[in-house]
Amino acid sequence: MSEIKNLQPTCIWKNFHALTQVPRPSGHLEKIQQFLLDFAASADVEAFKDPAGNIVMRKPATPGMENRKGIILQAHMDMVPQKTPESTHNFETDPIQPWIDGDWVKARGTTLGADNGMGVAAIMAVMESKELKHGPIDALITADEETGMFGANDLPENELQGDILLNLDSETWGKFVIGSAGGIDVTATLDYQESETDEGDTAVKVTLKGFRGGHSGLEIHEGRANANKQMVRFVREAIEECEARLATWHGGNMRNAIPFKAEVVLTLPPENVEALKELVEDWKADIEDEFKNIESGVEMFVEEVDVPQTEVPVEIQDNLINAIYACHDGVIRMIPSYPNVVETSSNLAIIDIEGGKASLKILARSSREDMKDYVVKTLESCFNMAGMKVETAGSYGGWDPNPQSEILHQLLRIYKEQNGEDGIIQVDHAGLECSVILGKYPHLDVVSLGPTMRSPHTTSERCYIPSLAPFWKLLCQTLEEVAVKE
Repeated sequence: MSEIKNLQPTCIWKNFHALTQVPRPSGHLEKIQQFLLDFAASADVEAFKDPAGNIVMRKPATPGMENRKGIILQAHMDMVPQKTPESTHNFETDPIQPWIDGDWVKARGTTLGADNGMGVAAIMAVMESKELKHGPIDALITADEETGMFGANDLPENELQGDILLNLDSETWGKFVIGSAGGIDVTATLDYQESETDEGDTAVKVTLKGFRGGHSGLEIHEGRANANKQMVRFVREAIEECEARLATWHGGNMRNAIPFKAEVVLTLPPENVEALKELVEDWKADIEDEFKNIESGVEMFVEEVDVPQTEVPVEIQDNLINAIYACHDGVIRMIPSYPNVVETSSNLAIIDIEGGKASLKILARSSREDMKDYVVKTLESCFNMAGMKVETAGSYGGWDPNPQSEILHQLLRIYKEQNGEDGIIQVDHAGLECSVILGKYPHLDVVSLGPTMRSPHTTSERCYIPSLAPFWKLLCQTLEEVAVKE
């Protein structure tokens, strides 16, 4: 694991290795917060934890550069906790196990945490460097970005002192992000009175897994299979053809990740079990064929389990199945002026049905507020027809592009000088904290950049080693050449 500390540039990789040893899943940040405060003390820079749980560091300008514009370096401290089915990893106590696979750094059995550990590691490298030349620097390392941007949303006003915000949470080297989608959490719930299981029925658990999953913003346009949406197709036919009844449903575990696994417990007459097993095989073959150029390693299988005492009443069951079937999942519209970028989407992320309670959790995204509202009302209409209560939370607006950004053009100039090619200006469908921070600090000039990563929010998450050195070189020269404050 420690071999990644020897990668270049070591000033970033040694800090990233240190981050992998500190548990930091969203919602459990006490250890990483203290780690960052201890790091700042050892680097002899001012630091504090604000009321939102963010860590703020301040580094004064290099002598003679006090008149430069202040730069805020920003990243988030939390990581998405996903692991393979066979992994026994405990994200609240265990370190991540990174390893080198050719040109990539990966993790054994879990997400890597390069999203956004690489941004944090770069900030740490800047804070502890004695050689860099720069104007005044603030570092803002936010809390719980992955579960609702809570740190950014609760960021106090008048806390930051800079003029430029460099968000280090983008995932393709050479692309400079100047806009991103807004998002909103939609939750549909229903309490119901369970009914007794029919006497003589048997029970089976059907598991569907092995999908790629992925980031519901960055990879929603790739047409990857959503385990919940594929499972509902099977469940509906099992009810119609095999007299099955729904007892429980559990699918997905992160609102901003495309669900790669779902499992249901069904009850049915014993004489229909073989027909249901055949139906599972048929659906497995259909799903493999439908997604043959996108998904591989699809697993769908049946296990006989103890018969539950209760199940979902027929009318409630049918309403829930209809709602899940009708719920929109995936891309709704592309941006007309950027036809290769998703404008609006929704991700049916989590389904939990058991014990008289049903809960469906969706993350809707759009770079237009009116379309975001449209998605919410579409989902409300769908779930209200099933008698469900719909609530929204964690809304954040989109980040409007500013192609005339001064810091953007400085980055593009330096990038071309260093790499001999033009950088790419991009608008992302993934939500970035820039929009929230701009709402509190509208004067900031903002760009997002970062080294190359792939498959964040999945156990295939990986960071491209050759992208780190040029990323660090660009960041250093940008800090040194930042404009004089007017």
